Amino acid sequence: MAMKGGGDGELNAEINVTPLVDVMLVLLIIFMITAPLMNNTGVQLDLPQVSAQNIEDPAGKLPLSIKADKTVYLGGTQVTWSDLKAKLQANERVKKESELYIEADGKLPYEVVVAAMAIAKDAGVQKVMMLTDPSKNLTPADLDKNIPPPKTSP
Repeated sequence: MAMKGGGDGELNAEINVTPLVDVMLVLLIIFMITAPLMNNTGVQLDLPQVSAQNIEDPAGKLPLSIKADKTVYLGGTQVTWSDLKAKLQANERVKKESELYIEADGKLPYEVVVAAMAIAKDAGVQKVMMLTDPSKNLTPADLDKNIPPPKTSP
């Protein structure tokens, strides 16, 4: 604690924070140096590798299926694109759960799937999710086929 003398004979007691700041900076530097060294203290674990099966929803999902020829099926029943919004609005499961699962053929143009998603949103569906087939795994090499390599600048 430092004491300053006032001009009128009174003493002012003020805390000198300079040593406190110095100590805090030294501690900060020590922690910055030692923190990366503490990462190597983990325990090596060999976790088992398993192939898990898909868990089916017991209540079932309400799928909106779009085939390669652009035909639409709501829960297994074929509907027309113009009636899709009305059918979704009238569907009790959509009203109750407000969610819809879309499964589309991989050869469909992107705009067809987006149009189905937009119709579902217009019908009041809050959650639109995509169903995928995990058996059809594409590797990066598969995706790079028939694509020209990127141009490199000289």
